[in-house]
Amino acid sequence: MDLPVPETTPVATADAGPLILAVPKGRILGELGPVFARAGVTPAQDLIDEDSRRLRFESSDPGLDMVRVRPFDVATFVAFGAAHIGICGADVLMEFDYDQIYAPLDLGIARCRVSVAEPAATAGSDDPSRWSRVTVATKYPNITRRHFAARGVQAEIVSLSGAMELAPSLGLSRLIVDLVATGSTLKANGLVETEVIAPVTSRLIVNRTALKTQPERIGAWIARFRAALEAASVAEHRNASEERSVNRSGNLA
Repeated sequence: MDLPVPETTPVATADAGPLILAVPKGRILGELGPVFARAGVTPAQDLIDEDSRRLRFESSDPGLDMVRVRPFDVATFVAFGAAHIGICGADVLMEFDYDQIYAPLDLGIARCRVSVAEPAATAGSDDPSRWSRVTVATKYPNITRRHFAARGVQAEIVSLSGAMELAPSLGLSRLIVDLVATGSTLKANGLVETEVIAPVTSRLIVNRTALKTQPERIGAWIARFRAALEAASVAEHRNASEERSVNRSGNLA
């Protein structure tokens, strides 16, 4: 089923209303606290409460509201103008590849990777360069097809939204392509990571049309998040320098 084209959808850009920032549920949201603090904005307390029924939240800045959506939906909300700004993983941007999204900042949080995995019992038993096709279970059909097509292999996709690790053992697929952080879930299910397709971090994204029509408002938020990243970098270097000084002092004692 073809998706409608975002460019044809008008963006809600009324100057009188607050800008909308779409944030993802789950792991990324849990790591956003320090980023928001350095950017000088405090979200409503129940934004990070998974039991909260609310989906739209005010912030300490009257010019910014936040909406909490599924991680895979953040890019769609921004591309179609339902949200002016968003925060999502690079995996989502690679999968959907929306023209209407501009990603000015890598926030450097929620580090993980999109990887190929297969059963440990059969890993290395065959030469992938000899494959003409392979069955892959994944929630990333576009990334997966592109990856294997570049190697001359046709990927037959089994679309799943979760429990990917079960697919090989139950005969659904030979391989899986999934997001991997520590690899512990793969190991617990008898799988091994055989190839990293792409590293993933979280990005600040904006709707291109909104940026053109409200450059000062949205540009100001980009600047605030950029300053937050710079502050984090300065703090990291300071801490590293202090740690080296302590280590040197200990060695001299």
